[in-house]
Amino acid sequence: MKVNALVVTSMLTLGFSFASSSLAHSSMFDDYFVFDNSNEGLSAAEIRDILGPSIVTQTCSAGFANGYPCQAVDFRSFVGKRDLGGGSQNLNDIWGWTDPLTGKEIAIVGRQHGTAFVDVTDADEPIVLGFLPSRNGGSDTWRDMKVYNDHVFIVADGRRQRNHGLQVYDLTQLREIRPGSRLSESGGMDGFGNSHNIVINEDTGFAYAVGSNQCSGGLYMIDISEPKSPVYAGCFSSDGYTHDAQCVLYNGPDEDYQGREICVGYNEDTMTIIDVTDKANPTEISKSGYEGSRYTHQGWFLDEDQSVIILNDELDESRARVNTTSYIFDVSDLDQPREIGRYVAQSRAIDHNLYTRDGLIFEANYRAGLRILSPEANNPGKLREVGYFDTIPGSDSSQFSGIWSSYIYFESGNIILSDIGGGLFVVSPNWEQIEENRQ
Repeated sequence: MKVNALVVTSMLTLGFSFASSSLAHSSMFDDYFVFDNSNEGLSAAEIRDILGPSIVTQTCSAGFANGYPCQAVDFRSFVGKRDLGGGSQNLNDIWGWTDPLTGKEIAIVGRQHGTAFVDVTDADEPIVLGFLPSRNGGSDTWRDMKVYNDHVFIVADGRRQRNHGLQVYDLTQLREIRPGSRLSESGGMDGFGNSHNIVINEDTGFAYAVGSNQCSGGLYMIDISEPKSPVYAGCFSSDGYTHDAQCVLYNGPDEDYQGREICVGYNEDTMTIIDVTDKANPTEISKSGYEGSRYTHQGWFLDEDQSVIILNDELDESRARVNTTSYIFDVSDLDQPREIGRYVAQSRAIDHNLYTRDGLIFEANYRAGLRILSPEANNPGKLREVGYFDTIPGSDSSQFSGIWSSYIYFESGNIILSDIGGGLFVVSPNWEQIEENRQ
């Protein structure tokens, strides 16, 4: 078995390539995402054929789970894009919701032309509940969603989504629908058209559309305290386009801002921190670049201490020809963030959305799949990999296919993954083994 696994592993290395774009939507730089499933090499099914029946197992064993390369992460189930409702268009972002009444765990799966809802409470037997078509029609590459007060708030980007605005769906309606239903929105807002992303601060009840056709692409602030009737609240535009952001009620070590609402924006060439407590008068706190930047994409606070941020750059692998690199910043002084380290992986896969939980970083790295990183004890500037699950076994090249994002916050510990050209994966980290790997 070990010999066969080594043989297969040696077959998985492919050449490097990257895609150009004709779908620019950024005010500063082109967004170079163009879905590219070429040169993917061996599939999980082909690996199963080579390794035989013993590899057809959910448990990660000898480096594989059901044919997918893994470490400390088990395969549970897969729902192909054609089975998610609404046709066969590709996936994009993903989020989740736990029903406070029933405890059911629901995957909210972005598609080019709408949003699918899947009950993943039984991780081995997902149930496709329904499909919500894109608001005002239209279909394009980008869709993003977040949840607040049992409602999901959805935005979409690209030339064919210019009339989308904000779409709202009441998630409690999922309790009564028949599986496979076609859904209708519960509310919305037309203050903007296309938007690359939406950010929600659940502690304050405000949403932030970013990368939209308003506010120079910056923070378009929305009061969502009445979820079905969102209201415009303010704008921050002085640093231009924001690709993604995290907004929090700050309780970190910088006493000057404790109790304030701040947003950390990932603004293509800088990490920009903004005080948005006064929506009518938001103020920039700091703006930080870093050597080797190509497209500052997204990031997240490492933990509730709010003193360290991990960020990713979406184009450094393809343009600078570096291996997958995550950038680590000390932000204990919000006025003067400083870079304290970089994590460089073994492949050149493009890093994408990352989120954190319990001091671990969960990074969706396109062709390298979900990568779980841990800081060394007493040294957050140094990370190491403690687990992974790769949905494209045959290639880790710098191409735009594979895992777009993950949702990691279900109480069950299960994680859902959106594979752009494939579908929805449900996986289960082996938390005991991950803790051992952290030692």
